[in-house]
Amino acid sequence: MKLNKGILYILIGASFFGFTPIFAKLGFSNGYSLGQINIVQMLISSFLLWSLALLKPSSFKGLTKRNILQIMMIGCFIGLTSIFYYGALKYLPASLAIILMFQFVWIGIILEWIFSKIKPAPVTIMSIILILIGVVFASNVFHGDIQGLPVKGFMFGILSAFTYAGFIFCSGKVAVNVDSRIRSALMVTGSLILVLILFMGEIPSVLPLEKNLLTTGIGVSLFGSVLPPLFFAVGMPLVSGGIANILTSIELPIAIVSASIILSETVTPLQWLGTAIILAAIAFNELGPNLFRIREPFPEQNEHLNH
Repeated sequence: MKLNKGILYILIGASFFGFTPIFAKLGFSNGYSLGQINIVQMLISSFLLWSLALLKPSSFKGLTKRNILQIMMIGCFIGLTSIFYYGALKYLPASLAIILMFQFVWIGIILEWIFSKIKPAPVTIMSIILILIGVVFASNVFHGDIQGLPVKGFMFGILSAFTYAGFIFCSGKVAVNVDSRIRSALMVTGSLILVLILFMGEIPSVLPLEKNLLTTGIGVSLFGSVLPPLFFAVGMPLVSGGIANILTSIELPIAIVSASIILSETVTPLQWLGTAIILAAIAFNELGPNLFRIREPFPEQNEHLNH
């Protein structure tokens, strides 16, 4: 029963992520800038996450000056991912922006290879090839629809994949014993500081806070920064890492479906095929080694064979 609950929590958390593009696109359609949306998001996220963290004072155990700084620096990856991802959403259809960001899967594998000396297995290399094939279909390149789109949108999308992969790589290696709520609050604080520095000139334009900007900020905060980590914190310990990675990939079809229904974006059958290939590649990477592993004979069998 625990496994079922864990799966449910992870699916819900990943599904929340899939609705983030809706609110970002809403903000851009109302004339707000990339800086304004990010500033309001990080302010609201910081307030909500610190409110949750302060409910349990004992959760501050294990914190040192050094790991506080490390956690906040890792949070800068979240801020950069938000900036780059929303930048992609500003210039590209949401369905394409999310596909570009999802390249964090194979980028993360490369980071593990370079920095942790974990060489990718043949199954992993095959999965990377499948993901890249899926991207070709999902980007609708065969219909030529991407030719008129701004290059900066693609650059933002790929950069968001690199920074998100960097966040995942680093977050699993720093202060892992610190309470998850404190970690989340410190990370988003690091993001807030980064965003305020990068968009310092736009801080005055945020005030007085307009209703439409507040709605956008609450939406991207709840669905992008607050609710998913809370559900993941409960669900992740109840399932294996491989299953968790597969489950979190539901963000991709959720984002594309919501973009199609709510934003009225056109999603072709080839794009759905590409999305399916990407999801299959992720599942193949996680489950492939178990599916193709050759079973060793039991000790009794070995003894019998020796006779």
